[in-house]
Amino acid sequence: MQLGLIGLGKMGGNMRERIRRAGHTVIGYDRNPEVSDVDSLAELVEKLEGPRVVWVMVPAGAATQSTIDELKELLSPGDIVVDGGNSRWTDDEKHAAELAVKGIGFVDCGVSGGVWGLENGYALMVGGDKEHIARVQPIFDALKPEGDFGYVHAGKVGAGHFSKMVHNGIEYAMMQAYAEGWELLEKVDSVTDVREVFRSWQEGTVIRSWLLDLAVNGLDDDEHLNKLRGFAADSGEGRWTVEAAIDNAVPLPAITASLFARFASRQDDSPQMKMIAALRNQFGGHAVEKK
Repeated sequence: MQLGLIGLGKMGGNMRERIRRAGHTVIGYDRNPEVSDVDSLAELVEKLEGPRVVWVMVPAGAATQSTIDELKELLSPGDIVVDGGNSRWTDDEKHAAELAVKGIGFVDCGVSGGVWGLENGYALMVGGDKEHIARVQPIFDALKPEGDFGYVHAGKVGAGHFSKMVHNGIEYAMMQAYAEGWELLEKVDSVTDVREVFRSWQEGTVIRSWLLDLAVNGLDDDEHLNKLRGFAADSGEGRWTVEAAIDNAVPLPAITASLFARFASRQDDSPQMKMIAALRNQFGGHAVEKK
């Protein structure tokens, strides 16, 4: 089938290649003319035969909204837009309603796989009407990993991105657990080869995972991570997961703590710790460190 793909960055560019390898035609558009197949969204739509399927792979928020606004004026009734970025699920409901006015279908797709997806395939979580998803199914089949797993029709519009959001929240907590364990191992004198301890966990343990494999890769590159600064950004999905938990009264202590640990990483001199130091000094006479 034919697909229009908007956004050819780290993931989008590799997705274009994987879909083409499966025998489909992909016409890609990106603001970077060096990687783009066409010069504009209008040209992309013009080159696709109807009914069209256009996959949007741009940053969540304003960039996705402006792209969908433009597509709404360019596409025809019966066409379908797939949002494969990390949009908030509540935006999906809004986009589906806006496009439905023009007779255009909408599918949201949470995509996981990162830079490894080209060779390994992408885990896909999709939301939307069955008839819309059926139209896009050959593309989903091309992108997913080989085998029976790695793809799910999670539910109605918004379900795909909601599922991917929860996936990322779990990822936050798993990464935090590995990081805390690594720091403790590095701290004690009795453990002399932390990297090989991590490597030993890769087989036969209940905590083995792809994230653990990637941690070992990182330690192979820089055994004590001395080249890195202890700073970690958050993409927004961790925040949305915690907000959804609050809205639904679901306790998420591990995921919430892992999100707050990201915030702590941005403070070279924690204001909170200043207050804690002052309080410990006041009630117990504990020593404080001056700048």
